[in-house]
Amino acid sequence: MNAAAEDPELWNSPDRAQKVMRQRQQLADQVDTVKRIEQEMADQVELIAMAEGEDDQSVLSEAESALRTLFAEVERREVETMLSGEADGNDCYLEIHAGAGGTESQDWAEMLMRMHQRWAERKGFKTEVLEYHSGEEAGIKSATLQIKGVNAYGWLKTESGVHRLVRISPFDSNARRHTSFASAWVYPVVDDSIDIEVDESDVRVDTYRASGAGGQHINTTDSAVRLTHEPTGIVVQCQSERSQHKNRATAWSMLRARLYEAELERREEEANASAASKTDIGWGHQIRSYVLQPYQLVKDLRTGVESTNPKDVLDGALDPFMEAALAQRVGGESGDSVEELE
Repeated sequence: MNAAAEDPELWNSPDRAQKVMRQRQQLADQVDTVKRIEQEMADQVELIAMAEGEDDQSVLSEAESALRTLFAEVERREVETMLSGEADGNDCYLEIHAGAGGTESQDWAEMLMRMHQRWAERKGFKTEVLEYHSGEEAGIKSATLQIKGVNAYGWLKTESGVHRLVRISPFDSNARRHTSFASAWVYPVVDDSIDIEVDESDVRVDTYRASGAGGQHINTTDSAVRLTHEPTGIVVQCQSERSQHKNRATAWSMLRARLYEAELERREEEANASAASKTDIGWGHQIRSYVLQPYQLVKDLRTGVESTNPKDVLDGALDPFMEAALAQRVGGESGDSVEELE
């Protein structure tokens, strides 16, 4: 029996119906996955027994390999069970900001944005650019994306922090090695079931003309909107639509989401009895280093997870880093300090 048959009033509220059907599909996928894994495991165990009886080493090797692959999938699914936070299942916003360093950091910020877009593509998530400020020569000063998919916030929340890049600069005529910084900040999209009250008198509203790549085609009027929540200093902006009214509505949704994320963070800090405050985009505050020269290494400074294939990581292969950070976060581990990459 489907959800609509159980509740004939469901489709009177399209938003509620969409949410219910999304939850239903998610639960159905989880049940189907468990059944498939159980069946595959039974099939491979039976195959191993037959291969051992017939002393068929080729079939035995294939079956054992299939079981190892299945075990790896089970481990990934176990990580997904940790995505049970209050807002983990929600869509999310991702803000990227270049650090100090001009063109170098702005180019790195654009690479960081692309990396997360590619990760989202691998997951089958949808992305939408809400705000984009291009750099003077290359890259971006800042950008805000909305990423839509099941558990988008749960996965991406571990990416919040400063990311460090070490490489031979393509902008340096002397081909010297440069270190650049950019930050990522992730917060959940909030729906109508989450009540976030914002006093409009606490918010300053500014409008301006959209800029950045393609900005000249977005509009020729001051349709972009920036909201500043003065009690907290939180700033959000949106320029994705031609209509100031639509951009204003989206910006208010973003502001509510930021305030909600701040409350979630406060609760988490209290529960863990630890303070994790926002920090400057620079030395000593990074969560991950991406070294392209003089060697090839990506290293997460919270968990110690490494990859010697930066190209693959920059193309969106982030799951091992996210899984380890999520396990550490959910497990409440304090985490040993990791030595700084030189």
